[in-house]
This record gives sequence, C-alpha cells and structure tokens, in this order.
Amino acid sequence: MFLHRICILKSRTLAKEACERGKVLVNGTPTKGSHEIRPGDRIRCHLGVRLLELEVLEVPPSQVSRKDARNYYRLLAEERIDL
Repeated sequence: MFLHRICILKSRTLAKEACERGKVLVNGTPTKGSHEIRPGDRIRCHLGVRLLELEVLEVPPSQVSRKDARNYYRLLAEERIDL
C-alpha cells in the first residue's frame, strides 16, 4: 500500500483498514487498499485528527526511509480537526 511505503501510516494493515473505512480517497473516489496508485493521483486521507491531501510524484518500488519518502509525494494540504 502506497501510504505505508511513504511512511504516512505505520503498517499495511492500518493502511488497508483506513481504505475499508472510507478514510482514503484517490482522485475523489473511495478506494481499496489494492488500488494501483500512479504519478499524478491525488490522495486525501482522514487519519484521526489529521486530514492530509497529497499528490503522487512517483511510486516507490518498495518501502522507503522516512527521509526519502518526501521525494515521492507533494503535500497539498494538511489540517488538524478539533473533535
């Protein structure tokens, strides 16, 4: 799962669960964890008290370090949601 590979979520399980709960949208559409991500896709993630929107620049072939992860996406928006 792309969100795990770029260190947004800590595990593939958490990424899959976020997709199953409708917390991840790709290009405005709810998606499954198996959805193929491509450069140019826009991903919107509602993760607890954070709302992230990012654009995919490149898809890493495997897990990358937290330091290198920012090379694969551009952060478009980040909001903190008060409960």
